[in-house]
Amino acid sequence: MAKATTIKDALSKWEEKTGQKAAEAKEVKLYAQIPPIEKMDASLSTLVNCEKLSLSTNCIEKIANLNGLKNLRILSLGRNNLKNLNGLEAVGETLEELWISYNLIEKLRGIHVMKKLKVLYMSNNAVKDWAEFGKLADLPCLEDLVFVGNPLEEKHALEGNWVEEATKRLPKLKKLDDNPFRQNAHRWIIAAEFVARRQPRRSLWIRTGEYRVSWLVLGLIQL
Repeated sequence: MAKATTIKDALSKWEEKTGQKAAEAKEVKLYAQIPPIEKMDASLSTLVNCEKLSLSTNCIEKIANLNGLKNLRILSLGRNNLKNLNGLEAVGETLEELWISYNLIEKLRGIHVMKKLKVLYMSNNAVKDWAEFGKLADLPCLEDLVFVGNPLEEKHALEGNWVEEATKRLPKLKKLDDNPFRQNAHRWIIAAEFVARRQPRRSLWIRTGEYRVSWLVLGLIQL
């Protein structure tokens, strides 16, 4: 079995490919290494100017060694083997976007440290209950959330009340699962889901101001 790629080796390859010095770069891409990266080792501490770091599509199990990344705003860790969010506290004061879809995350303990987080992409993880989802309310700046493919979302999407229940808990969201969401449209979304649960076959168009959304329903609501 091939030995895993280290962060140090991945950085060396990236520098050779791009002609940049990793310590000076604002964006560093270490995704899809062959063999894959398994550990976020101490070599990451050299990325003192990095604002966007991509480590997606590897085999990383733990978030670690982000202490030196004082300017990090965007962290991409999708398609790894993460089971929790421990280790994010090191970038809690700067991180604005966290991309962690397609991992194994069931618990959101520690998410509260992300005081500037605006964007969270965490589709296709393992969150099962509202108690864990509710921890996202501790993110004061969260505007854009992608949560499809988690057991919780799948269950309530089938029941037809996912948008209603999710936005009730996160009323400040502007975008949910890639769909723009406006505060003044909340009651119409709830109405659409109510109809959709009962008459799920034809198209419904709801318009309020600039907001427009389509649902597969039998009835028609005109505003």
